[in-house]
Amino acid sequence: MAKSVTTRALDLLGVFDTEHRSLTLSELARRSGTPLGTAHRLVGELARWGALAREPDGGYVIGRRIWQLGLLAPVQSELRTAASPFLHDLYGATLATVHLAVRDGLEVLYIDRLAGHVSVPVVSKIGSRLPLHATGVGKVLLAYAPDDVRANALQHLTRVTAYTVTQPARLLEQLRRVRAEGYATTGEEMSLGACSVAVPVRNGDAVVAALGMVVPDLRRQLPRMVSALQVAAQGIGRTLASVQWK
Repeated sequence: MAKSVTTRALDLLGVFDTEHRSLTLSELARRSGTPLGTAHRLVGELARWGALAREPDGGYVIGRRIWQLGLLAPVQSELRTAASPFLHDLYGATLATVHLAVRDGLEVLYIDRLAGHVSVPVVSKIGSRLPLHATGVGKVLLAYAPDDVRANALQHLTRVTAYTVTQPARLLEQLRRVRAEGYATTGEEMSLGACSVAVPVRNGDAVVAALGMVVPDLRRQLPRMVSALQVAAQGIGRTLASVQWK
């Protein structure tokens, strides 16, 4: 069945990611599988509407109007607003990179991040997506995800570094421990030289997000980091409950 105009336009927008923030017309057409002539017409319409913007070098980037619409999404505005003071408190107490994330399919979507003082290779950025199984926040979200999501994720355990857990049985045991102990850890599974620890953020009984911290080493102060994260997560949860966020 032929794709609709709307689907083709969304395909063009969907090829942008953190590694491809600016794309030429031919790159947009190739990456989206859209004929060049059709891409030329649709990109022009998207640019006139403000969904795309053309840069001086001829490349296209996501336009300001898309950014403005994104700010209206509850996950972006309400959750991030509720969490912001607690992220800043956590950052002030630890000087580590802290981030807030939600699950989007089989990926982690980072909706807020404060960069730490310690030089640690951190690949997460606001708006970026990373694999659930290779990140601390992702393991938290996967531990509390529906059974079908967890089963699907176990079939897509790609290796990012030599330390990424790709054995389904081992990951399932880690997820069981997350639910039992209330936190998840990773050791250089997403990037070499970076470890992470994360806890769930609850709104009532539901886990709606994960709060994480990235550090060079977890061996010395793990209990202190877990405690700080849990206090912040509880504060976020109370704020969400007070505004009846869903």
